[in-house]
Amino acid sequence: MKVAFVGAGNMASALIGGLIADGVVASDLYAIDPGEVARTQLENKFHIRTGPRPCTKLAEYDAIVLAVKPQIARNAAQALAQYLGAGQLLISISAGVRCADLRRWLNGHDCVVRAMPNTPALIGLGVTGLTGTPGVDESSRHLSSKILGAVGSIMWFADESLLDAVTAVSGSGPGYVFYFIEALQRASELLGLDAKQGRALSVATFVGAAQLAARCDDSMMMLRERVTSKEGTTACAVESFEAHGVKEAIIQGVLAAAARAMAIGEEYGSE
Repeated sequence: MKVAFVGAGNMASALIGGLIADGVVASDLYAIDPGEVARTQLENKFHIRTGPRPCTKLAEYDAIVLAVKPQIARNAAQALAQYLGAGQLLISISAGVRCADLRRWLNGHDCVVRAMPNTPALIGLGVTGLTGTPGVDESSRHLSSKILGAVGSIMWFADESLLDAVTAVSGSGPGYVFYFIEALQRASELLGLDAKQGRALSVATFVGAAQLAARCDDSMMMLRERVTSKEGTTACAVESFEAHGVKEAIIQGVLAAAARAMAIGEEYGSE
C-alpha cells in the first residue's frame, strides 16, 4: 500500500504515524506541502519523502489523501487534478467539503471518498465517518478503511449528507468533552482541590465512564440511573443540570455544528 498526502498538518501526521505502526514502510509514504518547516518535521519524525507541490510522482501511489483546510481545498484539488490517474483513490478529510465539489475541481474524477476523522486519531483512538462516490469500488473501500482504520474505528455511510452530522457529533465532539472536563476541573478547584488534582480526577472520570459505556450494551440513561441514587449527590447535580437546560444546550450546540458543517460545504463549494 502506497499513500501520498497533500497537506502536512496534525491529521496527516497522525495518519502517517498510524500507517507506519500498522506496518507500512516509510518509503511507501509521501507528503506534499508548500511549507518547508512542515515538510522537514515530517521527514525528521517519520523518515518519509516530501515535496513542495504535486507532480507526476503521484501516479505511483494507490491513494492520495487530501488533508488541507476546507478554505484551500479547491485550490489544492485543482492543482492535483492533472496528476490523478483513472481509478486512483482520492480521500478527502477536509471538513464540510462535498464529494460533488471535489469531483468538479478534479475534472470529474469519480473515485473520491470523503472522510471525517476526529482528533483522538492523534493517539490511535479516533473514529472516522466515510462516504464514497459511485466510482468507489470494493477495492477502494477496503483501501480507504485500511488507511483511516490505522488511527481508530471507522463507519461507512451511504448518504453523504450524514457526514455533516458525523462532523457535528464525533468530529467536533472531542471539543465538547474537553469543555465539560474544563468545567468539572473548575468546579473541583472551587471545592478546594488544586489544579493538578482536579484535572487528574476529571480526566480519569471521563476515561473510566467512557470505557464502561463502550463495554456494555445498556443505554446511557440506564447507566446514568445506576449511579443516581434517589436524593443523592448525583441526583442533585443532574437536577441542577436540568434546571439550567444543560442537556438541551448541548443538543442545540451539536445541531448548530451540523448546520455550520453544511454551510462550509455551501460556502467553499460554490467557488
